[in-house]
Amino acid sequence: GKTGKTVLTIDVAKSDSIIDVKKKHIRENPRLYPSRISYKLSLKDKALGDDVKIEGIETLTDGSVLYFKDLGPQIGWATVFLAEYIGPIFVYLIFYFSNTCSWLYPENDSAAHTDVQNLACLCYVGHYVKRVLETVFIHRFSKATMPIGNLAKNCTYYWGFSGLISYFTNHPLYSAP
Repeated sequence: GKTGKTVLTIDVAKSDSIIDVKKKHIRENPRLYPSRISYKLSLKDKALGDDVKIEGIETLTDGSVLYFKDLGPQIGWATVFLAEYIGPIFVYLIFYFSNTCSWLYPENDSAAHTDVQNLACLCYVGHYVKRVLETVFIHRFSKATMPIGNLAKNCTYYWGFSGLISYFTNHPLYSAP
């Protein structure tokens, strides 16, 4: 919360950067790691970047205060994107290959997939395979992490809509437009 109480006092040199301050903080509190720590000049300011030097902050003088915030457990963006994008591939394919499951589609007469359903599968799965490959080989992330609590929300969105789309697209009673 925003208690305003002093959590820790750290001696820093003018030549130190914010990442150096974070490392000193971690020595005092080993349960933290750099991407979990945020420092601000005031409660309303934006977080200071890791590369900001103490000597470059004009308002800091001896005895000044930096406001610390524990950002909570973090997860890397590459992991987030892989979880978000691999899930829809499997969810879609489960519905695609389950079109003969009587518990999922009780009204099925074991009809084969239509050309439109096959094309939809190819396009949908291909789209997410492309995203996975971009994540692995192309993307460079400006921020290293995000709060791990957001992962369930993001995956629920991607995986849930994949299930919704694939259920109706692969339904045995689906008729092409």
